[in-house]
Amino acid sequence: MENENVSKNFIEQFIDQDIEEGHCKTVHTRFPPEPNGYLHIGHAKSILLNSGLAQKYNGKFNLRFDDTNPTKEKTEFVEAIKEDIKWLGADWEDRLFFASDYFDQMYECAVKLIKKGKAFVCDLTAEQMREYRGTLTEPGKESPYRNRSVEENLKLFEEMREGKYEDGEKVLRAKIDMASPNLNMRDPIIYRIAHATHHNTGDKWCIYPMYTFAHPIEDSLEEITHSICTLEFEDQRAFYDWALERVVPVLRTPQFEEAKGILTQMKDCTHPKAAEFAAACFAAREKLGQSAVEQNAASILNGWTNGVPDVSDPSVKALFELLTDHPEHFTPLLQSALSAVIRPNFFLLSHQYEFNRLSLTYVVVSKRKLIQLVKEKYVDGWDDPRMPTIIGLRRRGYTPQSMQMFAERCGISKVSGGWIDYSVLEQCLREDLEGCAHRRMAVMKPLKLIIDNYPEGQSEELVAENHPQKPEMGSRSITFSRELWIEETDFAEVPPKGFRRLTVPADGSPAKPVRLRYGYVIVPTSFEKDAAGRVTVVHANYFPETKSGTEGSMSVKTKATIHWLDAQTARAAEFRVYDRLFNEPNPEAGEGSFLDHLTPNSKTILQGYVEPCTADAANEERFQFERTGYFVADRKDHAPEHPVFNLSVGLRDSWGK
Repeated sequence: MENENVSKNFIEQFIDQDIEEGHCKTVHTRFPPEPNGYLHIGHAKSILLNSGLAQKYNGKFNLRFDDTNPTKEKTEFVEAIKEDIKWLGADWEDRLFFASDYFDQMYECAVKLIKKGKAFVCDLTAEQMREYRGTLTEPGKESPYRNRSVEENLKLFEEMREGKYEDGEKVLRAKIDMASPNLNMRDPIIYRIAHATHHNTGDKWCIYPMYTFAHPIEDSLEEITHSICTLEFEDQRAFYDWALERVVPVLRTPQFEEAKGILTQMKDCTHPKAAEFAAACFAAREKLGQSAVEQNAASILNGWTNGVPDVSDPSVKALFELLTDHPEHFTPLLQSALSAVIRPNFFLLSHQYEFNRLSLTYVVVSKRKLIQLVKEKYVDGWDDPRMPTIIGLRRRGYTPQSMQMFAERCGISKVSGGWIDYSVLEQCLREDLEGCAHRRMAVMKPLKLIIDNYPEGQSEELVAENHPQKPEMGSRSITFSRELWIEETDFAEVPPKGFRRLTVPADGSPAKPVRLRYGYVIVPTSFEKDAAGRVTVVHANYFPETKSGTEGSMSVKTKATIHWLDAQTARAAEFRVYDRLFNEPNPEAGEGSFLDHLTPNSKTILQGYVEPCTADAANEERFQFERTGYFVADRKDHAPEHPVFNLSVGLRDSWGK
C-alpha cells in the first residue's frame, strides 16, 4: 500500500485523504472553460486530469462553460470546445452546464452578502481602484463608498440590474480587508455592468458576475468536490473559500437549517458535544469578520485567556446565544467548528487544488498571442497544424491516445516553471502511431527512374506489407513497371561522404547496387540533366532474380534500400511539411516580441505522388510514409481528386544513409 501511495500524484494523495477523513464520499470534478476562443494543449492537460480523476475514483466529470463575459463569448467557441473534449475522450455524460444557468442564484448570493454587510456598491473608476489597491508592501485605501448603508447598497445594486447605469459607472465589491497581504482579498469586484447581449441569456441581464465570484458558486451548485485549477489561481483560493463560506444560507440551505437546530441544542446545553464545539469555536476564531455581531463573538472568545470555560459559564452561553440569534453572520466559523465536532466538511463545500500549468518549449499558449497570430495571418487560422490549439494538433495528425500519453508523461506538481521539451510531445505521437499506422510509400520530391532492361509495356503486381511487425494488419498490391518515381535526394551526381544510395561514379568504376523496397535490386547506369543542369532522369538496370520474397532476393548484396512509386499508377498529391512555429525554446523570454522568434518558412508545400489506395484515404486517416515520417490526410482539404497530406512528425531514416 505504501508503494501505491508513492506512485500517486499529490492531488490523488489529497483525494485519498479527503475520502479517508470523510470530507467527501466520492470524486466530482469539472472542466470550466470560458467560451471566448479555442482550446490549446494546456487545456488538454487539464481536461485529461479532471476527467481521469473522475474515472479513476468512479466519480463524475462535468463540462461547464464559464460564460460570465458576454462581450467575448460566442456559440462558435462553445461548439468547438465540446467537439475538442469529445475528441480527447473525456465524457461529461449528461452533465453539461453554463455559468449563465446560475445567474439567478449568483444574484441572490450577492444580495445576501450586501445584507450581511459583506458587499458594497462602489463608484470608483477602474484606474482609481488600482490606485487605492496598494502594493505588495503597502496596504490599500478603503473606497469612500465602502460604508454605504445596507439599504443604499441594495437600492443601487437593484438599479444596476435595471440598467440605470452605464458600463463601468458602478461595480459591486466584496467588503473584506484593504490591508490584506493577499491583494486578491482587498475588496475585489464581484459584479460589473455590461450592456451586451449574452449568447445564452440574451438581454435578460446587464450585470454579470466576475469569474472569481461565479466559480465557487458554480462548483457548490454542481456539488464539485475537488475544484482543480492551475497555479495562477492559488492566490485566489482565499477568496474562493471566503465566498463559499459566506453564501452557505443560499447554497446549502438544508445543511444550514441543520446547523441552526444544532445551535439551539448548544444554547440549551442539551447537545452532548457542546464543550467540544465551544473549544472548536475558540480554535477557529480567526474566521470571524468585522461586523458588529462577529466582533462581539471575538471579544468573548479572546477573553478565554485561561482556556475554554465550562459550558455552564456565562460567556459560553453568551457565545451560543450570539451564534443562535445570528447564524447567517457566522457561517465561516460554523463550517470550521461543526466540521471538527459533528462531521467533516459540514456544509459540503468544495475545495480548490492547484497544479502547475503546462510549459512547453517552442510554443506560446497565451490566448492574446494566439489571437494575434491568427488576426495578423502569421498562421492560416485557429486550426493551422502549427498552432498549439487542440483543433490545430488534431489537424496536424495527433491522436487522443498520444495526447493522453503526453499528459501522463508531463505529470503534475505544485512547482511552476518546469519546462517540457517539445520532443516529448512528438515522441508520444510516434509511439502511438508506430503500432497502428499503415505503411505506405510516397514520393514528395519526384525524380524519374527508368529501368532500361525492364520490358517496355510490362507491369507486375508486388506484395507490400501494411506493417512489418504486424502480419495481422494484412498487405496490399502495388504495381511495378519500367518507369518509376523516386525521391530526388536518393540520387547524387556528386555523392557526399558515406552516401549509399544511387550514384554513377564519375571515374567509371562500377556503381553500387540499391534495393527498391518490395521490388528488385537495381544498379544506376546514367542520368539526364536539363538546360539548367538539374538531374531530371536516372537510368538503371535491374536484376530479375532479386525480386523480394523469392529465393534469389539476396543474391545481390546491397547497403541501402529506397522507396519508389510506379509512374503509371501513382496519384498526384500535395504534401504540407510543417516545422515548429518558433525557433526559440521560450519565444516569450527576453527582449523584443515573441514574433521575432517565428521560424522562417515553417510551412512548405510539395507536389508529389502517393500509392492509389492512399489517395483514396479517409480524412484524418494516418500513415507512415516509409523513410519519411507520419502523415495524416488533411481533415479539411483532403479529397480523392486532390489528396492532401500533412506531416505529423518526422521519422529517422533507419534504412541507410
